[in-house]
Amino acid sequence: MPRGSDSTALFESIRSSVRAAEFPVFYLYGDEPFYIELLQKEAEKLLPPGQSDFNLDLLYGNDADPSDVLAVLRSYPMMADRRVVIIRDFLQLKGSGEKGGKGGLESFADYFANPNPTTLLFIVERTLPDGRTTLGKSLRKKNSPVRVAAFEKLPDSKLTEWVMMWCRQAHGKTIDARAANMLAQMVGNQLQLLAAEIEKIAMYQGDAEEISPEDVKRVVGHYREYTTFELKDAIVKRDVTRAMLLGQQILSQSQSDPGELIRTVAFFSKLFTELWQITRLKSKGLSKQQIQNELGIHTNAFYYKWQEAHSFRFDEMPFIFEALLDADQALKGHTTMDSSSILLLLIQRLAGGRKLSQSRQT
Repeated sequence: MPRGSDSTALFESIRSSVRAAEFPVFYLYGDEPFYIELLQKEAEKLLPPGQSDFNLDLLYGNDADPSDVLAVLRSYPMMADRRVVIIRDFLQLKGSGEKGGKGGLESFADYFANPNPTTLLFIVERTLPDGRTTLGKSLRKKNSPVRVAAFEKLPDSKLTEWVMMWCRQAHGKTIDARAANMLAQMVGNQLQLLAAEIEKIAMYQGDAEEISPEDVKRVVGHYREYTTFELKDAIVKRDVTRAMLLGQQILSQSQSDPGELIRTVAFFSKLFTELWQITRLKSKGLSKQQIQNELGIHTNAFYYKWQEAHSFRFDEMPFIFEALLDADQALKGHTTMDSSSILLLLIQRLAGGRKLSQSRQT
């Protein structure tokens, strides 16, 4: 059960297993709910229309008792070949610490070893139980009738690739690499939101086969990160005038809300961390291909990062991070400056280069 594997490939594998009811128990966990939600729907579809009323049970751990759940699992389906039981927040089953003994969570270890063949149990959790407990050990046994799988958050470096894949697989459309990168930047590392926005764009496009950056801007332009994305482009191009105008737009939209501006600073901290890694490796004499391999960034995303990194020298990076740290601390109250002045000064320091990095918020 290795963590950090390719979630998309894992999803395809588990979906095939669920559709075939290959295992009597599925235990899915992790920080990425998108694929787990899709797989739960697949489990629900195992029952033909008309059989769900009597043979589909959706239970929540904090509302259910372990002994009652086990009774349901061991019961026979009603006028059907199979019963489907879904338990969310399994480890929160009422009154059952992991060492709850008979009738508690530990009782499920016996069930996992000998599950009811006419019941498909689908468990959704955030984590596995402690591996030192009887329950935890039962889920880690080789050749177990329980299919255990972990779905982790997709790394930011793979979001562009994922957007391109999902457009193709879910909607039969291609998306320009820059448009995919823009959408990933706008929405962030939330696959459910990304999938929803891709669906909106696909509906907006109708029969058109390719999604362009303009399509993304028209449909998803209400996101805060859209303005931030353009601000990033202006800063990378060292266009101080345009960057300042975009900064004023951000201030207007956010009404100078410190929380919103802190998130904007976090966006640029992440960006410049990536660019610093590229400039650092370049300064060590590594080739473009070696740097891409070292950082593990998909080709399309790396192309744009590589271009952006050309605008900054490695010896500038300490001053850039100094500017970001100053802005972060200032927005958290370590200054007498107002939020608008803090952001605009940061933009000057990032876009203007080292000479403007000598100024500090006081």
